[in-house]
Amino acid sequence: MSSLGDALSASRTDEFRRAARALLRRPIVRAAGPDTDEFTVVRRHASELRAWFDRNTGWRLLVDSEVARLVKTTASVEDHTHPARDVRSRQPFGRRRYVLTCLALAVLERADAQITLGRLAELVVLGASDPDLVDAGVTFTLQGREERGDLVAVVRLLLDLGVLSRVAGDEDAFVKDTGDVLYDVERRVLAALLAAPRGPSTVRETGFEQRLSALTYELPPTTDDLRNQRMRHHLTRRLLDEPVLYFDELTEAENAYMTSQRAAIASRITELTGLIAEVRAEGIAMVDPFDDLTDVRMPETGTEGHVTLLLAEYLTTIGGRAAPVIELHGKVREYAAENRTYWRRSSIDPGAEIELTAVALTRLEALRLICRTADSVTARPALSRYALAAPTIQEPKDRR
Repeated sequence: MSSLGDALSASRTDEFRRAARALLRRPIVRAAGPDTDEFTVVRRHASELRAWFDRNTGWRLLVDSEVARLVKTTASVEDHTHPARDVRSRQPFGRRRYVLTCLALAVLERADAQITLGRLAELVVLGASDPDLVDAGVTFTLQGREERGDLVAVVRLLLDLGVLSRVAGDEDAFVKDTGDVLYDVERRVLAALLAAPRGPSTVRETGFEQRLSALTYELPPTTDDLRNQRMRHHLTRRLLDEPVLYFDELTEAENAYMTSQRAAIASRITELTGLIAEVRAEGIAMVDPFDDLTDVRMPETGTEGHVTLLLAEYLTTIGGRAAPVIELHGKVREYAAENRTYWRRSSIDPGAEIELTAVALTRLEALRLICRTADSVTARPALSRYALAAPTIQEPKDRR
């Protein structure tokens, strides 16, 4: 009976961890579609998960019969390295696509249960004609293939999030102006999509930085217990969301709290997620042995993945100095010549090193392994884990 109880307890623990990882991987988990199994375990452990996230991060967990939504509040609004991306090409969204996303969501909020892509486009064009948007330099008239492609990229993001479900049709036909698409509007997902302490319509500030600050503003703590709770929330959010937490980025109070509570915070995260704490003098990273709780991986296969690894290795060998980007372009040209047999053919074309370097540096910056300016790159401490150690030469055994 004891062994059976232990087995049941272990199974429940594994299932609880699976539910938590599902929410961290995709904060919107739907009952229908490919997320059905994950939704079932999330709903089964909803009360425990809700209590854990509320105590340790301050994030709200909303669960009903159709959707589970972990309403995450970011620890920092200054990180630009994880943009929304085109579901197919993985290209980051630009300014116009972000504006179109907001306009599309506003249209869907007032739409019927079903909508066509053509009708959505008409209403988005109408919204884009707002004088404030025009004055800000945002134009969208649906003239030409590029603008149609931008709207389709937004729609595919909404499909991926579960805000829309495709009923009939194909987006490629819409881009070519040869067909339309019909969608169901998933209102439960749409209603739970916004993740901010206050609604954007209540913000009166006009400047971008001021509006962003107001949108994410949280009331300051007024007691020691609330201050400790705020620090626990802030540090746990960063450890769950960021690849590396560097101690020199923390305030004096946060550093003192982390020093005294580091083991407790790390053990709670490990118990919830299976992430393993890697603690160094400069900071702490929660390493995922299963490698599926990140949108940026390293190392990766392919030309870009190899370039990233080689540049990471090179940056660890130059003694911590800032490397000019033009110097890295030269290194990538060398790497392309050395690996022309294995890399794609276009990697040796004139100018190819510029794009390859940009992709690699974007990945390293997202992983918080480098500091980057327009002209130079500096290695951060965590990059040293990708340095090659000096070879160890073993003497052959004496076979006498």
